[in-house]
Amino acid sequence: MKTQNLRANFILLLAAAIWGLSFVTQRVASNYIGPFTFNGIRFALGSLSLLPLIIVGDRKEKAGKETSHMQESSVLPGVLAGSVIFIAAALQQIGLGQTSAGKTAFITGLYMVFVPIFGIFLKQKVKATSWLGIIVAVSGLYLLSVTDKFTVQKGDLYVLTGAFFWAAQILIIDRFANRVNGLKLSCLQFLTASILSTSVALIFEEIALSSILKAAVPILYGGILSTGVAYTLQIYGQKHTPPSHAAICLSFEAVFGSLGGMIILKENLDARGYAGCMLMFAGMLLSQLQDIKKTQP
Repeated sequence: MKTQNLRANFILLLAAAIWGLSFVTQRVASNYIGPFTFNGIRFALGSLSLLPLIIVGDRKEKAGKETSHMQESSVLPGVLAGSVIFIAAALQQIGLGQTSAGKTAFITGLYMVFVPIFGIFLKQKVKATSWLGIIVAVSGLYLLSVTDKFTVQKGDLYVLTGAFFWAAQILIIDRFANRVNGLKLSCLQFLTASILSTSVALIFEEIALSSILKAAVPILYGGILSTGVAYTLQIYGQKHTPPSHAAICLSFEAVFGSLGGMIILKENLDARGYAGCMLMFAGMLLSQLQDIKKTQP
């Protein structure tokens, strides 16, 4: 493996670690402020954190150092993706208030399995390895979330529903990524999610400055590190490594989320839960197996 590819994979693992640990900070924030208030502030910070990168990019383009071939406007794709993120993040944050950070991380990771399922409706062929990954992941989800009494926590259902919307957001980005400026698209989607979240928070939640200050660290982490920094790392990493390698590195988000919940929040699973996590992780990797074969020399 080339040194550049190795460095890119490490950078993507770092992004996965940042995103994984964000489940811990989101869980902490749920003790102090409502889900829509949290999302409204953190997505606003995330959008603002990308502005310097956009300004630098525009200056380089005007100076003739870089040439942009992105002719289409980022507005419509950004609003569409942001609206989906608004729903996905709201369901995830609501669910986090009723389940553990570790379970949330693994259930959210199922978006990697849902993407090929949604691809069927877009006339994309789903390989046998993807179907195998789906079956394995769903089996793991059953062990993780369904108790011996055949009941499921309400928080798990919120997070699982949110995973469907994360998958939809990925397909939207995939459709427009090569047609619009990526940074501007990301900035607009975060801005849209912030406006929608804040609007709902103003109607349904009690917003108090004292509560926001108590959740300041999780908000700053979610807005600046999880959104601005991690996204930038992802852009760099995916430029210098095959897509299949990137998918596997980013799938470790679930592992880091579970480890963070165990170490920081003292969350523990029983043997059944750990078995479910391992099956879900295996399913995520299997769903990417076809891409791995394609990129072999």
